[in-house]
Amino acid sequence: MTQSHLASPTIDRPNRTIRIGSRKSQLALIQTYWVQEQLHKRFPNISFEVQTMSTQGDKILDVALAKIGDKGLFTKELELGMLSLEMDFAVHSLKDLPTRLPEGLVLAAVTERENPADALVVHEKHKDKQIDSLPEGAVIGTSSLRRLAQLRYHFPHLSFKDVRGNLNTRMAKLDAGEYDALILAVAGLQRLGMSDRIHQVLPTEISLYAVGQGALGIECRADDPQVLSLLKAIEHVPTRDRVLAERAFLRELEGGCQVPIGVSTHLDGNTLTLTGIVASVDGKHVVKDTVRGAANEPEQLGIKLAQSLRQQGAQEILDEIFQAVQRN
Repeated sequence: MTQSHLASPTIDRPNRTIRIGSRKSQLALIQTYWVQEQLHKRFPNISFEVQTMSTQGDKILDVALAKIGDKGLFTKELELGMLSLEMDFAVHSLKDLPTRLPEGLVLAAVTERENPADALVVHEKHKDKQIDSLPEGAVIGTSSLRRLAQLRYHFPHLSFKDVRGNLNTRMAKLDAGEYDALILAVAGLQRLGMSDRIHQVLPTEISLYAVGQGALGIECRADDPQVLSLLKAIEHVPTRDRVLAERAFLRELEGGCQVPIGVSTHLDGNTLTLTGIVASVDGKHVVKDTVRGAANEPEQLGIKLAQSLRQQGAQEILDEIFQAVQRN
């Protein structure tokens, strides 16, 4: 992770201890300690203290995420902690942060994005294969409907099986032969020092990534100007513009993290390009489009893309998914 080069704000209360909320998982703590380190470098006279807690998503490991259906699976407890003044801000994998935040909380800063792509990690017996050469019936582990829908569309001959647990647990299941391959986020593998396990980085032609994937989102109380000022010092503006477009796209479609919606963004000077996809879970129906616009109006761009996909049939796909969830 790299640090943005923005002017440091002035701090009115230099002796205040700032409390950082984090999930207890290894990846969450690596991300949170990185943020703590960046802030300490900027503000050495301020104490930044990490407080951890388990979220609903950490506790329910025997049920597919799509069946739980809560958009705040990995954030709700941390948000309650901030609203009750137990902590001052929380560090999230941005892809886990709902696009509609509780009243009183804001997305204060977004850090520079790591590679947002999905990765193929294979069992040792398939080390000579890419995803398009895996044998028919090969079992692919993923807990993401977004990945599932897109891969079913491109590779209907493969089998797919839900996989839960932290990254080390998933890797152990793969190595034990329960799966032929896993689809995981490149960024998570890199942050955990597992880059050597990345067998193939999936191109966006195969798998558009999750909204916000690869970036960290820092959430805090809207009425705390000091913390807001601190956090802006480590924000990466190009990443912020990209993910604001992505989150507006997702929010406009009213899709949660467990809806098959994928994105890709590219920033070229002042021009932002946003590609989005909405797919049925079985992978048989896909709508996809690309829009371009001013980087300083990212949310308008996201809304424009959502409206375009709606006109092409995205709403019918989403309605069918929502109805299926309600039936279950």
